[in-house]
Amino acid sequence: MSLEPIGIFTLVLGLYCLFAGYHTSIVVFIGLSVFGAAAAILIGSANIQPAHLFLAFLALSVLTYRDKFNIALKALSFPKPGFWLACLLIYGTALGFFAPRLFARMTDIIPLGVSEYPSTGRTVPLGPVSSNFTQAVYVSADLLAYVLILAIGSTMAGFRAITVGVLVFAGANAFFALLDIATYGTGAQDVFLYIRNAQYTFHDDDVVAGVKRIVGSWPEASAFAGISLASVGFTGTLWLCGRDLRWSGALFLVTTLLVIRSTSSAGLLALPLCFVILYITAFFRSGGQSGTRNSSAIVLFTLPLICLVALVIALNDALFRQLYDYFDLLIFSKSTSSSAVERGSWNTYGYQNFLDSYGLGVGLGTSRTSSFLFALLSNVGIPGTIMFSLFAISAFSKRRGTPRTFTSDIRLAARNGCACLMIGAMVAGPTVDLGLVFFILAGLSSAEPDGETLTAPSTRYMTAKVS
Repeated sequence: MSLEPIGIFTLVLGLYCLFAGYHTSIVVFIGLSVFGAAAAILIGSANIQPAHLFLAFLALSVLTYRDKFNIALKALSFPKPGFWLACLLIYGTALGFFAPRLFARMTDIIPLGVSEYPSTGRTVPLGPVSSNFTQAVYVSADLLAYVLILAIGSTMAGFRAITVGVLVFAGANAFFALLDIATYGTGAQDVFLYIRNAQYTFHDDDVVAGVKRIVGSWPEASAFAGISLASVGFTGTLWLCGRDLRWSGALFLVTTLLVIRSTSSAGLLALPLCFVILYITAFFRSGGQSGTRNSSAIVLFTLPLICLVALVIALNDALFRQLYDYFDLLIFSKSTSSSAVERGSWNTYGYQNFLDSYGLGVGLGTSRTSSFLFALLSNVGIPGTIMFSLFAISAFSKRRGTPRTFTSDIRLAARNGCACLMIGAMVAGPTVDLGLVFFILAGLSSAEPDGETLTAPSTRYMTAKVS
């Protein structure tokens, strides 16, 4: 076991936040979630990321309050979302221990972690892998983060602090992406050494068509694009709802451009669907006394603007050819590339694992896929897929508060952020663990702060400060 420099920094920050209070702690915790390629502590082949290490300090600063502890405990009761997430964790962990042993050698897997067989990058017979443990730890952290967000978000001050934390995350994610571009062009990439120290396979120097792929503080371009979709959904919704216009619009625009510039096929495929979600949001958020200018403008001008842009591109043959070649390289011809064929085979083996395990799954963290749906089916089977579905339905479908109020708009932004992130995961998600950011946003979308506004705003273009 080794404590890395960023781990020392996280420990010092955690000790400081114990005295600063949980409102500061939650902002720091969400901000630290941006370090997806960093390891605060290395234990063999396992990586403990800074946010996961800091989660212990956050839990200590929150759960020592009796009322917050009771809220967190209540969040695990039937039939609340936390109950179904806890069921998924228990089922997946138990299955991860028994299934690779009971079904040993009955099927071939693409191992997610280190197995007893030599690592060749190909399939190995089913058996225990190191990621059975690490994925159980990650999903446990997801569950803890979710209930802590609910406990902190039970007050308006805590609810606002979580919102600020998500905006900090979005800003930090964009900052590291821009820094990635700048350091690659100047040969100063050594500045990333301390936040790219996890034992992952990194693709931070990949170039496509002469363009450097953006990875930011993540291991590869698809991971950066996938997590950035959450920022697109969250900040885009805030801007449409007229909330925190100083930052939400700029972060939405910059993050969208960075996803396009990242050259991630998964990001480019998912982004139009995210825009559809935002357009639907604008449609329902416009009109009436509390409608916003931004939503109304998007509803009125988006379709004519798309037609105008399409006409300009069609009339400019050189521009059309440039765009076509770019998208042909990244999307249209992607299915014939070696990486697409390889990732497609992962899903094929994952589905076969699902069938060979009689629909039960081969265990949490056992097999690697290239889609969240196939990850669910292959790892936790039909029971785990139902549990996750019940979590998502109960977390996102329940109507909370009065529409078009500040808290309602923030919850809507969090739901859209989760939806956009999940779209990206369906395209290229390798594991059942959707990451801390997803469950932070899920907790924010489920939070019900005391004293929230119970009536809709009476002024047409009302905005509310997030900080």
